[in-house]
Amino acid sequence: MIDLRSDTVTKPTPEMRQVMAEAEVGDDVFGEDPTVNGLEKKIADMFGFEAGLFTPSGTMANQLAVNILTDQGDEVIIEETGHIFNYESTAASHLSSVLLRPLQGTKGKLSADQLKDVIRGQNEWEPRTKVVALENSTNKGGGCCYTEQELAAISSFATQNDLSVHLDGARIWNAITATQTEPTFYSRVADTMSVCFSKGLGAPVGSMILSSQENITEARRMRKMWGGGMRQIGLLAAAADYAVENHLPKLKDDHRRARELAEVISECSELSIDLDSVETNILIFDVKNISAKQAIEKLDEHGIRVVPFGPQTLRATFHFQITDKDLSKVKSVFEQLFD
Repeated sequence: MIDLRSDTVTKPTPEMRQVMAEAEVGDDVFGEDPTVNGLEKKIADMFGFEAGLFTPSGTMANQLAVNILTDQGDEVIIEETGHIFNYESTAASHLSSVLLRPLQGTKGKLSADQLKDVIRGQNEWEPRTKVVALENSTNKGGGCCYTEQELAAISSFATQNDLSVHLDGARIWNAITATQTEPTFYSRVADTMSVCFSKGLGAPVGSMILSSQENITEARRMRKMWGGGMRQIGLLAAAADYAVENHLPKLKDDHRRARELAEVISECSELSIDLDSVETNILIFDVKNISAKQAIEKLDEHGIRVVPFGPQTLRATFHFQITDKDLSKVKSVFEQLFD
């Protein structure tokens, strides 16, 4: 089975399992796991933040950021396809009592111009806008990435209007690879940032929130309150560290393979795709004369798995355990089924 449902379906390699088995560990609730401590400092330094905090999921990392940047009754602006709005089970309202205000952007991205007339809080009946939440690369936006200029403009607007910026960097590794942005740039445009190790990098579990030391101290307290305090998690941190060191360079091949399949899809008469939106490892495309469910069933019969993204929309996501041989088969099947 060639699994293109998500870049979360990878499995630990033998080499990754070995470093997990050999990891030095301690009790992280006491702050005594040296492998976790080392990874938190390494990733914080990589992105230019003061500190980091390992979390069991990207959702927890994002929600910790929302919590520490807001008070109850505040408002968070987000693009309407953003992960925090669509895939985190109303956690922001449940855990932090804040309102998510979705705006329609382009390919999952907001612009500074869009924010000019939407800031609220001058009247007592309005929520107070406190945070702009961005996603890079964008999931439902088809893997598109913000440019440095776009992020700098949003950051400048946020500073001028006393807003914080949270950057959901679940696939920031893909964005860095595609745009060649220096990682430390992101700490200059975001107050908090999440990164994920279990998507394109292929670790079995784990994310991290990055911010100032003061914010991370508060996030650590909230992580414990929400049940995220963990013990000997150096095994997981070792896997994440291995993924950063060994799998990050592989992302450019994921992007290349995605582009190759996108070009095949663009030539299939029964499919449509916006080639200009293909920047990283995610493809979002439409089937014309059948439903997404029917297309998934046809592909599944040929040993290929994708996910529905709408009534006639599919998503295919590449990861480092999809080989060129796999890609050749996928291209052949698409041509056979949808030409």
